[in-house]
Amino acid sequence: MKLVTGNDLVSGDVIWWAGHGWSRHISDAADAGDEGEAIAAREEAARRVNGPYLIEADAGQNGPLVRNAKERIRAAGPSVRPDLGVQAEKQGVA
Repeated sequence: MKLVTGNDLVSGDVIWWAGHGWSRHISDAADAGDEGEAIAAREEAARRVNGPYLIEADAGQNGPLVRNAKERIRAAGPSVRPDLGVQAEKQGVA
């Protein structure tokens, strides 16, 4: 599957195309398929995302599983401050 990812223009957070808009949670990411490049171009032109690009992923039980280390780190959130980002939400900190 192909996912579209980029960064939120206001917060800088990693965001994922969810099929109807953007989400901070990779579990919401939708398979963009052959439309990925068009989605990325349209959303960047509309200034809803910064630097969008496509990545390869596999379908998992709890959402997409990205294939490379960089994207796994991006999906998990900041690695030096676990009290920030999506990982803090999982711990009930944010």
